[in-house]
Amino acid sequence: MSREILLLAEALASEKNVDTEVVFSALEFALASAAKKKTERENMDVRVVIDRNTGDYRSFRRWLIVADEDYTYPDIQKTIEEIQEEIPDTTLQIGDYYEEPIENVEFGRIGAQTAKQVILQRIRDAEREQILNEFLQRKDNLVLGTIKRMERHGAIVEIGRLEALLPRDQMIPRENFRNGERVRALFLRVDQIGNRNQVILTRISREFLLKLFEMEVPEIEDGLLEIKEVTRDPGLRAKIAVKSNDARIDPQGTCIGVRGSRVNAVTEELAGERIDVVLWSPETAQFVINALSPAEVTRILIDEDHHSVDVIVAEDQLALAIGRGGQNVRLAAELTGWQLNIMTVEEAQERHEAEDKAIRELFINNLGVDENVAEVLVQEGFTSLEEVAYVPVQEMLEIEGFDESTVEELRNRARDAILTLAIASEEQLERMDEDLKNLEGVDQEMLHDLANEGIKTRDDLAELSVDELIEITGIDEETAKKVVMAARAHWFDEV
Repeated sequence: MSREILLLAEALASEKNVDTEVVFSALEFALASAAKKKTERENMDVRVVIDRNTGDYRSFRRWLIVADEDYTYPDIQKTIEEIQEEIPDTTLQIGDYYEEPIENVEFGRIGAQTAKQVILQRIRDAEREQILNEFLQRKDNLVLGTIKRMERHGAIVEIGRLEALLPRDQMIPRENFRNGERVRALFLRVDQIGNRNQVILTRISREFLLKLFEMEVPEIEDGLLEIKEVTRDPGLRAKIAVKSNDARIDPQGTCIGVRGSRVNAVTEELAGERIDVVLWSPETAQFVINALSPAEVTRILIDEDHHSVDVIVAEDQLALAIGRGGQNVRLAAELTGWQLNIMTVEEAQERHEAEDKAIRELFINNLGVDENVAEVLVQEGFTSLEEVAYVPVQEMLEIEGFDESTVEELRNRARDAILTLAIASEEQLERMDEDLKNLEGVDQEMLHDLANEGIKTRDDLAELSVDELIEITGIDEETAKKVVMAARAHWFDEV
C-alpha cells in the first residue's frame, strides 16, 4: 500500500499539473477524515502524516492545549493543568497540540467515494490557486476574456484557465453581455469568497480608460505623450488631459487619430462613452479653459484661498459649459481639481458690482471716509482694511489726489479699525457656546466667520443649509456637509 500511495501521488500531480506536496496534503486530509468516520467520532481532531519517501503513514489524535477559562470542547481540547498532571515533565504550553497515536485506516479500504472527492477537491483548489498566482505574477492589468455565464451578481469571465468575476457594479451602466462574447476589463483586486480567492474585474474605473488609450496610442508607451489626468462618467462621458513630451507631436490629434480612429476605438469599447481629449497645462487658467471644452470661456477669476475659479461665459455658451445635468462642469472640475463656478457675463457684472459695493461700505464705515474716497480705493484694487494698512506707502502715494498726510491718516485709521474689529470678534467668540467651539470640523477661522453672521450656538449652525454655510465660510461642499451633519447629530440622539 505504501508504494501505491507514492504512485498515486505522482500520477495525480502529473495529471493535474500541481506540486506533489499538494497531493500528499490532500491524501493526509482524506485519511484523517476516514479515521474519524471509522471511530464514529466526527468531532475529534485527527492528523495523518505520510512519509514522502516510503509512503508509510501514521495517524494521531490530537488536542489543543488551552487555559482553564477557555476550556469548552473536551473532544479537541485539554487544559494546561490537565497535561501537566498527566505528563509532569512536559514542555508543552498553551497553544501547542498534545498527540496520541491511533490505529491507521487501511488505505485500500478507504475506497469511500468521500475520500476520492476530498482529494480531487483539494487538488482543484490548489489548481485554482496556482492559476491565480501565475496570473498575478504576469501583472496583466488589462485583460481580454470570454463571458462564460451571466449570474445575478455579475459576469463570470474566462481568462485562459482563470475564471474572474466582473460584478454588476463594476459594469458600465446599461451594459449587457451574452455567453461567449469577448470583453476587455481591468484587474481590480482579489477578494476572499468562501475558502478561495476570486479575481475581481472592473470596466468603470479611470485606470481602465487610461489603459485603453495606452493600448491604442503607442506614443504613450514610448513616452512621447503623457496622459496627465483622467475623469469619467462611465458609459456617458469622459475627459482626459494630455501632454506632449515632444514638441513635434500634437497630443490631441495623436490621441484622436486619423478621422477619430483611435478615440472611436476606445469609445466603442466603452459602450459609446463620449471622450473629450483636452490639452493639459501647468497654468490653472489655461487648463480650466481647456477642460471646459467645447464651451468657449470669456474670462476667469481664480480664488487661491478657496481653491475655486469663477468661469465667465457668454449667454449662448452657458448651457454648453454646464452640460446636461451639470456633467461638463463636474467632469472639468474633477479633471482640474478646482471648484468651478459658471456664470454669464451679466451675472459676473452683478456679482462684481455687489462685491464693490460691500468693499466701499467697509471703507466708509471703518475708515470714516466719504463715498468718493472709498470709490477711489476700490478702483485702485484695494479689497480689505489690511491692504490699506500695510501696503507700501509709495504705492498709495501714486494714487492721484493722495498726499503723504492723507496716506498716513488712512493707514492709521485702517490699523485702528483692524484692532477694533479683532477685539469685537474675540468678544463674539467668547459669547459662543462651547458645544459649537468644540464641534468636529469647526476651526478658528470658521468660528470667526460664523460669529460675524451672529451664529453663536450649535443649533444655529445646525439650522443652516450646506449652501448657506459655504456662502458664509467659503469652505468646500464636502466639508460643509460634514460640519452641518455633525452639528445636527445631537438632534437624532435625542429622538
